[in-house]
Amino acid sequence: MTRPDLSQLISQGRGDTPADLVLRGGQVLDLVTGALIPGDVAICGDTIVGIGAEYDEQRTIDVTGRTLVPGFIDTHLHIESSLVTPYEFDRCVTPRGVTTAICDPHEIANVIGVPGIEYFLAASAETVMDIRVQLSSCVPSTDMETAGARIEAAELAALKDHPRVIGLAEFMNYPGVIHRDPGCLAKLEAFRGRHIDGHAPQLSGRDLNAYIAAGIRTEHEATTAAEAVEKLQKGMRVLIREGSVSKDLHALQPVLNDLTAPYMALCTDDRNPLDIGEHGHLDYMIRTLIALGTPVLAAYRAASLSAAEAFGLKDRGQIAPGKRADIVVLPDLAECRAEMVICGGKLVDDAAFATRDIVSPVGRNSVKAPRITAHAFRSTGNREDTDVIGILPGKIITEHLHEVLPISAGDKRPDPSRDLIKIAVIERHGVNGNIATGFVKGFGLQRGAIASTVCHDHHNIAVVGADYDDMALAATRLSEIEGGFVVTDGGRVLAELALPVAGLMSLNSFEQVEDDLKQLRAAARSLGVTLEEPFLQLAFLALPVIPALKITDRGLVDVHRFEIIG
Repeated sequence: MTRPDLSQLISQGRGDTPADLVLRGGQVLDLVTGALIPGDVAICGDTIVGIGAEYDEQRTIDVTGRTLVPGFIDTHLHIESSLVTPYEFDRCVTPRGVTTAICDPHEIANVIGVPGIEYFLAASAETVMDIRVQLSSCVPSTDMETAGARIEAAELAALKDHPRVIGLAEFMNYPGVIHRDPGCLAKLEAFRGRHIDGHAPQLSGRDLNAYIAAGIRTEHEATTAAEAVEKLQKGMRVLIREGSVSKDLHALQPVLNDLTAPYMALCTDDRNPLDIGEHGHLDYMIRTLIALGTPVLAAYRAASLSAAEAFGLKDRGQIAPGKRADIVVLPDLAECRAEMVICGGKLVDDAAFATRDIVSPVGRNSVKAPRITAHAFRSTGNREDTDVIGILPGKIITEHLHEVLPISAGDKRPDPSRDLIKIAVIERHGVNGNIATGFVKGFGLQRGAIASTVCHDHHNIAVVGADYDDMALAATRLSEIEGGFVVTDGGRVLAELALPVAGLMSLNSFEQVEDDLKQLRAAARSLGVTLEEPFLQLAFLALPVIPALKITDRGLVDVHRFEIIG
């Protein structure tokens, strides 16, 4: 939409000329005073020019009996984790009231580098929702994994003045920050004075002081109320996360109140179409917070105004003159189910989505894994005491367990009776062909295998299984379909979802992806899997910046010690 000139804005706001669009008959929830303000909302182009008065109009939308709130802002997410392109993500969540998304495309950046970021920058200019980009700070996240690309400070600095860029995305290598790694310092220095997003799970005390002193201002990894409070007290804005795997809303809800709401916001981080379809997106977070006792004003502040202030988006977050016309029309504040959405002054409907220009996808044919046989999953060694990754459902942090596994014919075999199954990470970027194996507890899997190229953040192939032949079949099938998810059992593929865009995103509609995910979940459960979201849970077992024990293509990683242990 063409931005109106100042004369138009003033004229329509004063009522000297008819407004382009008037929303009539509703009331506005003011996120500053908490008041409910009756009267028209007048819009000129993409900008609100008047509230609380009567306006003549060129076009009217009747919102009688409805409450109008500002559009929701997702303050940190990886659109790739929705498993669809930015265009399908737009179509999936904008009708639910999400009018701004602050994304970090570090998933695709870890596969194909800067061209992946450039794809998101180009696509963001064509979506109905306003997508803003944080430049991926840690590609790869550490030196303990093999990614498909490496991005240094100079490449990030070259993009920092792009009009869609806010700043530097989550700085995951927190040991590199507090121990002054030269590469980390170069990136931080390049964005000094700009917005820098954080990622520091369980960091506390003087180490947290040092991390924040580097200029890092927002953070989404708090998993306990105490952790969130310390970060708030030290000047960080805390982003409450509720993704498909990382579910921190219930733990942090007691911290969100009318006092803290200006300094807290909401994010999803990683949420797939199945969860969005069954539960919702930020709308789900808002109604859940309110149901748990969060004041209505605090919940809606965190969802919009506080988010806008935290990221320097001064043109949105409130239904007020001069602000961007991002408006969600609700029959009921507590229920938070959007009846209508206005985004940048445009009604969100099929016609709006039809006007978008689609940028061609990138990252095709990115799976270049070695040929895999069952033999690759044997675990050699002469020590029965075994390090085991312990899954904590609903969290991406893990336990570092120790179990005794007998050695038979030079191999430690999976033991489904004890919920101890084999896990492997296979380098798939065509760099070195690394394969590392270990054990994981918590899937409940009794037979077969599950494999994925969504494998944070390096996105190699991750596979878990009770049978080596099924593991090999699943990994091989991923190469054939350009990446995605596969479930196998008894030498056959039970279900799959192809993700040919960098091995991360489908070219299909979000509705089709949702249906495919339902079949995958059913197939996983048929193998005994008890996790609600086994595929993304698997993906996070390979992220070596989240405690306590993880695995990459180079081996098991003790995250507390930040070193490979086997």
